[in-house]
Amino acid sequence: MSCWMPGCPALSMCRGLAALPIACLERAKDLKTRLGILLHKPELGHKIGSSSKLQLGSRRRDSSREVLEWRESFDQLLKSKSGVNAFHTFLKTEFSEENLDFWLACEDFKKTRSKTKLASKANRIFEEFVQNEAPREVNIDHETREITRKNLSGATSACFNEAQAKTRTLMEKDSYPRFLKSASYQDMSRQAASRGTSKRSHT
Repeated sequence: MSCWMPGCPALSMCRGLAALPIACLERAKDLKTRLGILLHKPELGHKIGSSSKLQLGSRRRDSSREVLEWRESFDQLLKSKSGVNAFHTFLKTEFSEENLDFWLACEDFKKTRSKTKLASKANRIFEEFVQNEAPREVNIDHETREITRKNLSGATSACFNEAQAKTRTLMEKDSYPRFLKSASYQDMSRQAASRGTSKRSHT
C-alpha cells in the first residue's frame, strides 16, 4: 500500500515506524518469526496440553486424598501445605489467625542455624506475638509468657517450645473441630469424596 497524499494513513504509519529504534523493529520481527513457528506446529500444543491434563488429573487425586486426610488428625492437617492454607483462611473468619501464624513462625525459627539470626528472630517473634499487648498477641498464660521472656536471654531453637505447644493445643482443641464442621471444609470434603467415587467407578 503506497500513498503520496498528505494525511494518508499509510504514510503516517511509515513515518511512525521510521521513528522507532532499530532494536525495537528487530525485536518485533523476531517475535513474529517465533509466533509463526509455533502456529505451524499444532502437534506441539497438543503434547503440552495432554501432559498438563495428566498432571492436573494426578494433582486432583492427590489433593482429594489430602482433603479427606485432614479430618483424621490435626497433625495431618498441619503436614499439608494446602491444609494449612485452608485452616488459615478459616481462622481469619474467626479473627484468630495469629495462633497459626505464631506456630508457623516458631517452626521456621527452629530451622535457623545462625546464632545471630536466632537472637534477632527470637526478639521479633516475641515482640509480635508473645509480649503483653503485642500487635498479634497469642492467647497464652502469664507463666508461659514469662518463661519465654527469660528464654530470650540465651536464645536457642527451643526457646518458644512451651508457648508454641500451648498455642497448638488451643488450636487443636478449639479451632480445629470448628474448622471440620465449617461449611467451607464440608464443601471441600464432599467434592473430594465425589471425585474419589468417580475415579473408582471408572476403574
